[in-house]
Amino acid sequence: MKTQQELKSVVAQAAVDSIRPLLTQSSVIGIGTGSTVNFFIEHLQQTSLPFKGTVSSSISSTELLERAGLPVIETKCVEDVDVYVDGADEVDPNFALIKGGGGALTQEKIVASMATKFVCIVDNSKLVNILGSFPLPIEVIPSALGIVSKTLRIFGGVPSVRPGHTENGNLIIDVSGLTIENPDALERTLNDVPGVVTVGLFALQRPQLVLVAGQHGTIDVLTRDN
Repeated sequence: MKTQQELKSVVAQAAVDSIRPLLTQSSVIGIGTGSTVNFFIEHLQQTSLPFKGTVSSSISSTELLERAGLPVIETKCVEDVDVYVDGADEVDPNFALIKGGGGALTQEKIVASMATKFVCIVDNSKLVNILGSFPLPIEVIPSALGIVSKTLRIFGGVPSVRPGHTENGNLIIDVSGLTIENPDALERTLNDVPGVVTVGLFALQRPQLVLVAGQHGTIDVLTRDN
């Protein structure tokens, strides 16, 4: 049985292998944020895949990419990304995700929206039947903290403000106590709450491919129709 770190490395390598047929010399790769993505960056550095550059979802990923000698293009300079690779905190059977444990949910959602293909890489501990065991991150404008927290309690959630600020200067509320049976509807509803910047639900924008590392390092390739 492999350690979780070993599983992250294995599934990251599988992601490198899976995107190989999608890339040309003009391709742009979207890079997520988190420990599994860090392994993806490491493996990407060690390959000879053809691509023009990367678009990063966080300062931490940008720094890793630059240290690896991989070209980084500012998000504002790019309209389309060929493929976006990122992890998740939870994945349900229909590929709806909870993301944002690392605090980069807004930029992750921006880069994912630019991508022709979204590849999610996880180990099998992240697979759940219903989303909500992992607290749902929500990025909010600081002045809206009170009203957003009140609204979340109406939905049955227990809001907790995460220490510090996001790279956008906002706050993150982590919401526990939710059983998310209809993630699409909840994402739409929370998006409409004044002061909410981004919800860590990726239901309206789901990956087309989920690569899952099993306990012994085997890879399950899960796909869905666009």
